[in-house]
Amino acid sequence: MTNFSTIYKLSLVAVFCFIQACSSSCPVLECWLVQEKKGRGGGLAAATSQEKSLLHIRTDRHTAETQQPPSDIDPDRVYFISDPAATLCHRSLNPPRGSVEKPQCEINPFLPQPSTLKWVAPLTDSASSPIYLQADWFSTSFQGLNRQLAISAITRAPTATKEHNVILSVTTKTVSVQSRLGEPVLLDCGFWVDPSSPLSGSGFAVEWRYQFRGDGRLVLAYDGKTDRLADVQEEGATLDLEGFHQKGNASLILLEAKVRHSGMYICTVYLPYLVAQVAMELEIVEPPSLSIHPSPLPLAVPGRTLTVQCEASGFAPLSLELSWEFKGTDGKSRPLGSGSVTGHRQAWDGTYSQSTRLELDTTTLDLGPGGEVTCVAVHLGGTRRSSVTLNVIGFSTPSIEDSMAMVGVALVLYGLIKFVSWTFTSSGSDEAGQQDKKDK
Repeated sequence: MTNFSTIYKLSLVAVFCFIQACSSSCPVLECWLVQEKKGRGGGLAAATSQEKSLLHIRTDRHTAETQQPPSDIDPDRVYFISDPAATLCHRSLNPPRGSVEKPQCEINPFLPQPSTLKWVAPLTDSASSPIYLQADWFSTSFQGLNRQLAISAITRAPTATKEHNVILSVTTKTVSVQSRLGEPVLLDCGFWVDPSSPLSGSGFAVEWRYQFRGDGRLVLAYDGKTDRLADVQEEGATLDLEGFHQKGNASLILLEAKVRHSGMYICTVYLPYLVAQVAMELEIVEPPSLSIHPSPLPLAVPGRTLTVQCEASGFAPLSLELSWEFKGTDGKSRPLGSGSVTGHRQAWDGTYSQSTRLELDTTTLDLGPGGEVTCVAVHLGGTRRSSVTLNVIGFSTPSIEDSMAMVGVALVLYGLIKFVSWTFTSSGSDEAGQQDKKDK
């Protein structure tokens, strides 16, 4: 009975701890409230102010308990955000207590308004705005630790209250992506819409845009009213339309990665009068292929210069470091510098090539009998090496096999010499004997 009672008590403690852990899994986030300063005019861009705020994230919608905020935060800047989908309860937004690194958060006032985009405008065909929009709206962006996650959320609160409900959230788990050439790429984008919101029944639209160095283009767009992709779809880009409605999966699929795909991608989800978006970086990284010319190297003559060229081709992005190394017959390596490096050349597929030329003066560089000359390319995609053998005339050192062969040849020659010597000696002895007989 005692054992059963102990086990029962331990079980209650475990359940209590589990419930407490679950209830505390949603974070309390420090966030910067950025908004225009009041009383500014004159037609110039309005000045903005930044105030530190506190966001209490939870999954239910019960009345929040009054809590004492930190001394550096105004009590009016403490907000309670209900997120039934628990998107904001991701572990990357909830660092361990005492952690130096913290997630990034910024909250801005948001004004609901219709969109003029042709694949979004049908969502707000009615000219009258619903009474539901008469409230306080905010747009909040989050970025988790180590860029694991990025979230954009639109929240609604009854006017002059601090009780916010998430109406629309857009999430990506691929904030930064690298891919090799020719591989398929998945850019994650998921969204959640509050089913209890009157705006959820009017459909949605999705848009993917690309930006790079100030240049942008539309990749594809989904018209939620007609349930089809717009006619501006880029070749090789598609969506998982089945997961669209079932799981809120708006991820972009690039069937074959190309150099031109490197850049920023923005996933935007529209509801009637509402919009939220997340951005992600895609970088196509392809390491170089190396080739050395001439290969094999001709015999080097002491006192003369031998020219060697190394070409790196088919790499992206642009940054590349080329250098040379020499490894002697003693096994020791030493650098030979970068040589004469040429400028970059771009191929039809967007990849780059670059070459370096090295002048080998066997006397000045003290290369001895020769060794191994290596071209080294350091790139974001990894370090690549290519080597050729260098032999210097007059310093050639026989290998073990050659030495054994030479010993064998010497033994054979020694045997032949002994045989010939013995033959001549025997022949001379016979002739001398015959002459003695004649004399007698």
